[in-house]
Amino acid sequence: MRVSFRLNGSVVEVDVEPHETLLNVLRDRLKIKSVKYGCGIGECGACTVILDGRPVTSCLVLAAKVGGSEVLTPDYVARTELGRRIVDAMLEEGAIQCGYCTPGFLTTIYAAIIRGVRDADSMRRALLGNLCRCTGYVNIMKAVKRLLEDVR
Repeated sequence: MRVSFRLNGSVVEVDVEPHETLLNVLRDRLKIKSVKYGCGIGECGACTVILDGRPVTSCLVLAAKVGGSEVLTPDYVARTELGRRIVDAMLEEGAIQCGYCTPGFLTTIYAAIIRGVRDADSMRRALLGNLCRCTGYVNIMKAVKRLLEDVR
């Protein structure tokens, strides 16, 4: 089946199988490697994208269902002013170690701020679906607090 949707600001059309996930289509067919395969069951957040304004784990979204939608990937987010500020805060606070989870955190933080999250407790709740095996989250939350002070 052919699906058409906006990807990072441009309309794309792609043939998909009914069982194919958005994650697989983004990585394998559209060659967007910033969307990471982590757990494959929606638990780790490595594959987070923004679908129609909301962060979703793309491993749980059927590609056939995104027709007419808008999808933003970590590549897009990182090129925005806010995305650059998020990355800078994470770098300044040492919140990036191996980097595998970073695109998912970047995308989730971006979506939360766009939706109006302005305090650390709300951001902590927004990030519950993102796992990091390296950092212990302390520096990630330091980066978030720094960033939230800047956006207030």
